[in-house]
Amino acid sequence: MATRIESETLTYEQRLVSLRETKIKSNLEKQALTGCLNSDDLAFILPPEDRREIVHAISGSGVPITDVIMSGIDIKSNHPNGGFYGPKACGENYASLLKGHPTYIDPMSSLAGAYMTNFGSFRKGGWKPELDFSHLRADQELYQLLSGIGAPQHFCQDLSLGLELGWGKILEKIRHYRTVNTSQDAQDFYDGLEAIVLGMQDWISRNAQLAREMAETEPRPQFKLNLLEMAEINERLVTAPPRTFREACQWIVWYQMAARMYNGSGSLGKLDLILQPFYERDKAAGILTDEEATFHIACLLLRDTAYIQVGGPDGDIKDVTSPVSFLTLEAVHLLRIPCNVAVAVGKDTDPALLRRGVEIIFEDRKSAPKFISMDNLARGFVRNGYPMELATQRAYAGCHWCALPGREYTLNDCVKINFGAVFQVAFEDLFADSGDEPSVDRLWELTTYHLERAVDAIAKGLDFQVAHMHEVFPELMLDLLCHGPIERGVDASHGGVEFMNLCVDGSALATVADSFAALEQRVEQEKRLTWAELKDAIDTDWAGTEGERVRLMMKSIPRYGSGGSLGDAWAQKVEDVFTELVKAKPTPEGHNMIPGLFSWASTISLGKDLRATPNGRHAGDPISHGASPDPGFRKDGAPSAMAVAVASVNPGWGNSAPMQIDLDPGLASDADGVENVMNLITAHFDLGGTLINMNILDKEQILAAHKDPSLYPDLIVRVTGFSAYFNRLSPEFRQLVVDRIIAEA
Repeated sequence: MATRIESETLTYEQRLVSLRETKIKSNLEKQALTGCLNSDDLAFILPPEDRREIVHAISGSGVPITDVIMSGIDIKSNHPNGGFYGPKACGENYASLLKGHPTYIDPMSSLAGAYMTNFGSFRKGGWKPELDFSHLRADQELYQLLSGIGAPQHFCQDLSLGLELGWGKILEKIRHYRTVNTSQDAQDFYDGLEAIVLGMQDWISRNAQLAREMAETEPRPQFKLNLLEMAEINERLVTAPPRTFREACQWIVWYQMAARMYNGSGSLGKLDLILQPFYERDKAAGILTDEEATFHIACLLLRDTAYIQVGGPDGDIKDVTSPVSFLTLEAVHLLRIPCNVAVAVGKDTDPALLRRGVEIIFEDRKSAPKFISMDNLARGFVRNGYPMELATQRAYAGCHWCALPGREYTLNDCVKINFGAVFQVAFEDLFADSGDEPSVDRLWELTTYHLERAVDAIAKGLDFQVAHMHEVFPELMLDLLCHGPIERGVDASHGGVEFMNLCVDGSALATVADSFAALEQRVEQEKRLTWAELKDAIDTDWAGTEGERVRLMMKSIPRYGSGGSLGDAWAQKVEDVFTELVKAKPTPEGHNMIPGLFSWASTISLGKDLRATPNGRHAGDPISHGASPDPGFRKDGAPSAMAVAVASVNPGWGNSAPMQIDLDPGLASDADGVENVMNLITAHFDLGGTLINMNILDKEQILAAHKDPSLYPDLIVRVTGFSAYFNRLSPEFRQLVVDRIIAEA
């Protein structure tokens, strides 16, 4: 028996089954130590038991989390508070992490390495105390703003730079420009960059050595050869750029794992466009099959849940759909793990790519891929004064966002204006003003006034971020693969890249639109209750039998998404004014802002401190999700109604307003099921939509999994822009998904 197993050759698909089982086992081990995870399914594995440290923190969505990080890293402080700040300290401390990072080789994979600590875990000290922004806090707190101050990454590096240069020439480039830019600030910057490159080379080299050592004792010929190839590839990649498709995937994996650990960056961009030259060369040389290429991509995706685009236009406004685009989708299909791959859909994009994407999402009953209109996003970006040839170079690289790879600092998905909080302040002002009778018109005037103040507060906060983030926690990993930072000796967040277009997202659209609609219909038009009665019901959070009667009455109006309703009109009105205010002027320092609509996973945290709202929402309940109508917005839950509603509120300046939609897998059983969903996607984009996050989930299965998540360890859902294993979400986040499924089923 032993001899047979040792000589057995496994197929690529069998190896992927083994790798997926290893991942699920790893996730369960992590969950036992850390509990819930309300974000991307991060692929880090647990460090050895003698290198584990349990820490408690607050997630980006405001939820307390428990995390496991690596211990034994020599972190040096340069500040009295015990923290460290600035490029030199950040780079040198991160290099210590890389040099002390344990090695990991899975013989089943074609790619070496794994990362063993969550992002930013080596950071100490938080925001630098001397950089005080207390003068901005009053409005930030009044309107519950997510200001973006201190937020890292959320723009896109250019992987092509790294694949062209390799670590050796990146190091040479740093050392050359050190002699050009000689200020102390620049020298500190180069010290940090150089330390990280040396740390990367050390980490790669040690993994190559482990692969060679494992090959010596590996009894199976297939995996002995695989380990030797891994060793040879990584010994070369310590300094040289990749030559083959497999080497390119391995180089990207090293960079992506390091970027994720440094500050959470998950932006890969147009992977098919990046890998296509390597694919073509290897195919022409007869050294690569499609099956093998698919396996390498799958191994890449297994090592991190990065954000990837396939298909769509390039700088010549031509579709880049290629065999690698389809192979990437097949890798997603074979892996069946959380993935964040977006299929570009457009009038000149290969329709076969859309069809295959829809087929896969139904076949797998999962949440990947998602679908994006690069045409609409590019047209919107042009309105900021850029040529179409530049706009089409933007790449999908995050939950709901795009950026120019290596050339644009955006701070996407980090800045949120909670329309619900703005409305709440205006609502209180309405009743505090004894000179005027309450009215919807007056409430709208007050809401517009406070929304303008909120946008101004965001603009000042963005200037503060740009002025000072490089002094706190610079973007060193992304700087390495950007055009400008090394050449100028300036961090990307401080003007090191060519373009700065700062994202400003609005949240709680349906909450506020439906609140205005309910007030207009029930109080002013129908006169079913007085303003005083409504105020009392809000103040008491709909207490008692009468309060609940009023709540249900306010909640039961035709809402945003129902079609031609007051709710729809108010949603467009709120979005129009928000967009006008964001685009009325740049920040005080002259930086361009671009509006979008997205709440990420902050629906819960942004609702916690919000009082009851006139749409029938209870105090403390989540706000509405992104640009979508609230669950149950329409009794028939028509997907076409959702598509029309969300398209109607797209700000149209190059940032997205995603449609979150949950469909029953039974749709695919119809002869025209796939075609109908394709038509839904293209119709939404024809109406001006930008991005679709789609779940294919069975209502009964999701309810059973919510009752006992442990019975469904491999059930995957798209919560918002990210996808995750359902059993790793907190009960509150699982409930959000369940509510949507029940309402839309």
